[in-house]
Amino acid sequence: MVSELVTTAIRYGKSPIKLRMILQSALTCEDSDASSTAPHLRRARVFDEGGRGLLLLVQPTEHWGTRHNREGKVVWAEQAIPASVAELSSALA
Repeated sequence: MVSELVTTAIRYGKSPIKLRMILQSALTCEDSDASSTAPHLRRARVFDEGGRGLLLLVQPTEHWGTRHNREGKVVWAEQAIPASVAELSSALA
Protein backbone atom coordinates (compact mmCIF):
# COMPACT_ATOMS: atom_id res chain seq x y z
CA MET A 1 0.00 0.00 0.00
CA VAL A 2 2.74 2.46 0.98
CA SER A 3 4.94 1.60 -1.97
CA GLU A 4 2.16 2.13 -4.50
CA LEU A 5 1.00 5.42 -2.96
CA VAL A 6 4.52 6.87 -2.84
CA THR A 7 5.50 5.60 -6.29
CA THR A 8 2.39 7.13 -7.84
CA ALA A 9 2.98 10.44 -6.05
CA ILE A 10 6.59 10.59 -7.24
CA ARG A 11 5.64 9.70 -10.79
CA TYR A 12 2.52 11.85 -11.22
CA GLY A 13 2.44 14.33 -8.33
CA LYS A 14 4.28 17.54 -7.52
CA SER A 15 6.60 18.30 -4.62
CA PRO A 16 6.37 18.37 -1.71
CA ILE A 17 5.25 14.77 -1.25
CA LYS A 18 4.34 13.59 2.25
CA LEU A 19 3.30 10.24 3.69
CA ARG A 20 1.30 9.79 6.86
CA MET A 21 0.36 6.46 8.44
CA ILE A 22 -2.38 6.21 11.06
CA LEU A 23 -2.93 3.05 13.08
CA GLN A 24 -6.29 2.86 14.85
CA SER A 25 -8.90 0.19 14.23
CA ALA A 26 -7.46 0.04 10.69
CA LEU A 27 -4.22 1.14 9.05
CA THR A 28 -4.73 4.31 7.02
CA CYS A 29 -1.98 5.53 4.71
CA GLU A 30 -2.22 9.07 3.35
CA ASP A 31 -0.06 10.43 0.59
CA SER A 32 -0.19 14.15 -0.14
CA ASP A 33 1.34 16.17 -2.94
CA ALA A 34 0.92 19.58 -4.55
CA SER A 35 -0.85 18.35 -7.70
CA SER A 36 -4.60 18.78 -8.00
CA THR A 37 -4.97 15.90 -10.48
CA ALA A 38 -6.87 13.05 -8.84
CA PRO A 39 -6.12 9.43 -9.71
CA HIS A 40 -8.80 7.40 -11.43
CA LEU A 41 -9.34 3.68 -11.42
CA ARG A 42 -8.94 1.97 -14.78
CA ARG A 43 -8.10 -1.46 -16.08
CA ALA A 44 -4.89 -1.65 -18.05
CA ARG A 45 -4.86 -3.63 -21.26
CA VAL A 46 -2.54 -6.64 -21.61
CA PHE A 47 0.26 -4.73 -23.35
CA ASP A 48 0.03 -1.48 -21.33
CA GLU A 49 3.17 -0.70 -19.35
CA GLY A 50 1.33 1.33 -16.74
CA GLY A 51 -2.13 1.86 -15.33
CA ARG A 52 -2.28 -1.02 -12.89
CA GLY A 53 -1.06 0.76 -9.77
CA LEU A 54 -4.33 2.07 -8.40
CA LEU A 55 -6.05 -1.22 -9.19
CA LEU A 56 -3.35 -3.06 -7.22
CA LEU A 57 -3.69 -0.58 -4.37
CA VAL A 58 -7.45 -0.88 -3.92
CA GLN A 59 -7.74 -4.67 -4.05
CA PRO A 60 -6.51 -5.40 -0.49
CA THR A 61 -7.96 -2.19 1.01
CA GLU A 62 -11.28 -1.66 2.74
CA HIS A 63 -11.71 1.94 1.53
CA TRP A 64 -9.74 4.45 -0.50
CA GLY A 65 -10.26 7.92 -1.82
CA THR A 66 -8.95 11.36 -2.68
CA ARG A 67 -9.60 14.69 -1.06
CA HIS A 68 -8.43 18.11 -2.21
CA ASN A 69 -7.00 20.84 -0.02
CA ARG A 70 -5.30 24.21 -0.53
CA GLU A 71 -1.90 22.57 -1.03
CA GLY A 72 -3.04 19.96 -3.58
CA LYS A 73 -4.54 16.58 -2.81
CA VAL A 74 -4.41 13.65 -0.42
CA VAL A 75 -4.84 10.08 -1.65
CA TRP A 76 -5.64 7.66 1.14
CA ALA A 77 -6.20 3.96 1.57
CA GLU A 78 -7.43 2.04 4.61
CA GLN A 79 -6.64 -1.60 5.33
CA ALA A 80 -8.15 -3.78 8.03
CA ILE A 81 -5.85 -4.90 10.84
CA PRO A 82 -6.07 -8.51 12.04
CA ALA A 83 -7.42 -8.71 15.61
CA SER A 84 -4.16 -10.12 17.00
CA VAL A 85 -2.16 -7.16 15.63
CA ALA A 86 -4.74 -4.65 16.88
CA GLU A 87 -4.63 -6.16 20.39
CA LEU A 88 -0.82 -6.04 20.43
CA SER A 89 -0.85 -2.45 19.22
CA SER A 90 -3.26 -1.29 21.95
CA ALA A 91 -1.28 -3.19 24.61
CA LEU A 92 1.90 -1.33 23.57
CA ALA A 93 0.21 2.09 23.57
